[in-house]
Amino acid sequence: MTEAKAAPAVAARRPGFDRRLLPPMLLGSVLNPINSTIVAVALVPIGRALGAPASQTAWLVSALYLATALGQPVVGRLIDIFGPRRLFLLSTGLVGVAGVVGALAPGLGVLIGARVLLGFGTCAGYPAAMALVRSEAERTGRDGSGGVLTALAVANQTIAVVGPLLGGLLIAVGGWRATFALNVPLAVAAVLLGLLRLPKARPAGGPSRHGSPAERLDLPGMGLFAATLVSLLLFLMNLHLRDWYLLALSAAAGTAFALRELRAATPFIDLRVLGGNTPLLATYGRALVAYVVSYSFLYGFTQWTEEGFGLTPFHAGLAQMPMFLLAIGVSIVSGRSTSVRGKLLLGATGQIAACLVILTLTGDSPLWTLLLVALVFGIPQGLNNLALQNSVYFQADPERTASSAGLLRTFSYVGSMVATSATAAAFGQHADTGGLHRLAWVMLGAGVLYLLLTVLDRTLGRTTGAGKGDRVAG
Repeated sequence: MTEAKAAPAVAARRPGFDRRLLPPMLLGSVLNPINSTIVAVALVPIGRALGAPASQTAWLVSALYLATALGQPVVGRLIDIFGPRRLFLLSTGLVGVAGVVGALAPGLGVLIGARVLLGFGTCAGYPAAMALVRSEAERTGRDGSGGVLTALAVANQTIAVVGPLLGGLLIAVGGWRATFALNVPLAVAAVLLGLLRLPKARPAGGPSRHGSPAERLDLPGMGLFAATLVSLLLFLMNLHLRDWYLLALSAAAGTAFALRELRAATPFIDLRVLGGNTPLLATYGRALVAYVVSYSFLYGFTQWTEEGFGLTPFHAGLAQMPMFLLAIGVSIVSGRSTSVRGKLLLGATGQIAACLVILTLTGDSPLWTLLLVALVFGIPQGLNNLALQNSVYFQADPERTASSAGLLRTFSYVGSMVATSATAAAFGQHADTGGLHRLAWVMLGAGVLYLLLTVLDRTLGRTTGAGKGDRVAG
C-alpha cells in the first residue's frame, strides 16, 4: 500500500515535456504544409503569367513532393543518428534560399527548381518533431505524446487554413512571387528558434552505439532507395505506356534495394523489422490512398473553383475555409482520445460523402454547395492526419522514430503524386466541370479503398512493434 501511495508522488516529481521545444517543432513541421497549400491558389496566376497550361504548372506541385518524398526518410534517418539540431538548421536554411530563388525566377523551369529546393528544405521539420517527442518521453519517463502530437496536427490544420487565404492575399498585394518570398522570413525565424531552443546533444536512445557514421548511414541503400522512388514517381506524374521503362527501372532498383537492405548490418530501412510490423505497413498503405483523395481535392477542386466556377484566387482560398476550420475543431476534440479505428472509419466515410457531392457540381451550382463540399471534407481532414500520425508514433521502432515518420510522409507524397497525375490527366488544358467529375471518380475509388483497408485491418488495437507495450487503441 505504501508503494502504491508513493507512485503518484514519484510521478509528480518527474520532469515534464520541455515546452521550449514547441515553437521550433511547430514552425519546422508546418513549413511543408504551408508551401503545399499556398501554391494551390497560385497555380492559375503562375500559368497565366508564364504562359503555361495546367498540365505544366502541375510540376510545381510534383517537384516539391518528389523532393520531400525522397528526402523525408533520408533526413529522418540522419536525425535518428545525429539528432535533430544540425539537420533542422541546415534544412530550414535551405528554405530561405529557395524562397529567394522562387521570388526571382525568370521562368517556369527555375520556379520548379525552387520548389525542389523547398522540398528538400522542409524535410527535417516533421521527423525532428517526432524524434523530440520520443526523446522527451524517454528523458522524463512520461509519455506525453498525446497533447504534443495533437498540437502538431492542429498546427498543420491551422496552416492549411491560412495557406490558401494567405496565398490569395499575397497574390493580390504582391503577385504570385510573394508566395515564394514568404519563405525567407519563415526560414529566418525557424533557424533562430532552432539555434536557441533545440538541444545540441543527440536524442537519448538513438542508434549511435551501432558502428561508425558511414556504416550507420548505409549510403548504397539510400542511393538505391532514391533510384526506386524517383523513377516510380516520375512514372506516376505522367502515366503513359511510353514511359514503361521508368516502371521497369523502379522495379529493378527496388529489387536491388531489398537485397541490399536484407544483407546490410545496419540498413537504411530495416526491411526485416518493417516486414514483420504489419500494423505499421497497414498505416502506410492507408496514408497513400488517403492522400490521393486529400490532395486531389486540394489542388483539383481549387483549380476548378477558379477556372470552372470563376472565383478569384482570394475567394478560392476563402472557399476552403470551412474545411480547414472544421478540421481544426475535429482534431482538437478527437485528439483527446488515442483510439484510431473510429477516426479512420469516420474519416473514410467523410471522404466518400464529399466525393459524391462533387459529382453533382456544375459551373452554375450555387456557392453554398461549394462550401458544403469543403465542410464535409473538413471531417476526414481533421481525423485522418491525426490518426495516421498517432499510429506511426506507437507502431514504429523507438530507435527509428524519425525515419518511420519520414516514411509516413513518403507514402503520403506518393499519394499526392498520384493525385497530381490524376488532376493533370482529368483537366488537361483547362480545369472544367467535366474534368472535375472525372477527378471525383478517381477520388471516390481511393476513398472506398481507404475504407476497405480500415474495415479489413485486424491489426488495429494490437500491441505495436515498439516492443514496450504501447498500443494503438481500436
